[in-house]
Amino acid sequence: MTTPRTSKATRHKPKSAAEAKPVEPRVKPSLHPRNRHQGRYDFPQLISVCPELAEFVIINPYGKESIDFANPTAVRVFNRALLKAFYGIAHWDIPADYLCPPVPGRADYVHFLADLLASMNDGEIPRGQNVRVLDIGMGANCVYPLIGHSEYRWQFLGTEVDPTAVKAAKAIVQSNGLNKAISLRLQPNPQKILLDLLESTERFDLTMCNPPFHASLDEATRGSERKWRALGKADPKRKLPVLNFGGQAAELWCEGGEQRFVTQLIRESVQVGRQILWFSVLVSKASNLPAIQTALKKAGARESQVVDMSQGNKQSRFVAWTFHDKDQQQMWREKNWK
Repeated sequence: MTTPRTSKATRHKPKSAAEAKPVEPRVKPSLHPRNRHQGRYDFPQLISVCPELAEFVIINPYGKESIDFANPTAVRVFNRALLKAFYGIAHWDIPADYLCPPVPGRADYVHFLADLLASMNDGEIPRGQNVRVLDIGMGANCVYPLIGHSEYRWQFLGTEVDPTAVKAAKAIVQSNGLNKAISLRLQPNPQKILLDLLESTERFDLTMCNPPFHASLDEATRGSERKWRALGKADPKRKLPVLNFGGQAAELWCEGGEQRFVTQLIRESVQVGRQILWFSVLVSKASNLPAIQTALKKAGARESQVVDMSQGNKQSRFVAWTFHDKDQQQMWREKNWK
């Protein structure tokens, strides 16, 4: 169901002081400096490239144009407009009830990873098809490869345990003519993350991963309910999506939650440590960092970093690690980026 657009009269003519719009909170400039989504969204521009978005634009309590983020269809069309306007993705869609991620936050992760590579390349970001990135669990949305290739022309391999997600991502890649830039692969063993996935001759400069961070469907549902309350959307008369931004089980929760997933990823990374320069994974819960750092030490990582990120009021971070010492990193750079 679409949300009706607020009339101009409602926008500009509050009838009394009690009806005047509330004071808008300040927006903190917290996105990565290269992130294209600084400041407020330019809805006229977005509508010019994606006219269907006009149907979903509303006026929020602060008198600004926005969309209803509790409406899954609105969020999907909004993402379609962002990807088209900023990254040249002409065709993008996902199946109903699959994760529809916030594009600005996804872009931040890509840009900070570019900084990680630049830190070992005399401050220069390596670009082009010689840089290969493994996106673990790319989802039906395929957003990381789309952004990473658009921004830096990197080559991507996206992997998934869900055949439906692979099929949807493949449709996006093919419809945008990106077959040579983005490859997709089904993980044949859903109990594993990296193992049984790569050919022995394959090499990647980076991995990235947005893991399921809930330990159960019930926990994921409670998290969504908290978010709707915080956004003022918890109206008992309104049927809200059970999970914010949609999402299948494998996208949102796994047994043991984020901590277990990330520590398993670290254990498995040891066995392919020569094939990958830098591993990385998003960590939603700061309370999981001590266990993750213990796992990295046990795994014998030569170097690790925790990189903080924030989008508005949301605080996030990713952990990166490598099994290559400085000399080996230099040799990798000279062999693969020159």
